[in-house]
Amino acid sequence: MEKFKFNEKTDSLFKAIISLKSLKEAERFFRDLCTIDEIKEMSERWQIARLVNQGLPYREIAEKLKVSTTTVARVALWLNNGAGGYRLILDRENSHHNSSLVSKKS
Repeated sequence: MEKFKFNEKTDSLFKAIISLKSLKEAERFFRDLCTIDEIKEMSERWQIARLVNQGLPYREIAEKLKVSTTTVARVALWLNNGAGGYRLILDRENSHHNSSLVSKKS
């Protein structure tokens, strides 16, 4: 199996993604870029990562999201041993959530 490498094509895609300015723009772009199933699968993986990060048991996540425990384990593997992308965004979400709580208390 050939090892995946990022290249000019992938960089172009990622630059397009980071140029999006709103949720609506992202919805429109991804709807044109991906099939409905691809969007559902990516959304599902993201929800799994968030629940694994919260410490929920794999079986509970699988039942809640109606996915296999194998899928949950695969996402958990990438969350804990991947390139750090899930962790980056989860930490940002947590940081944003915590700073919102602090400003609400002030």
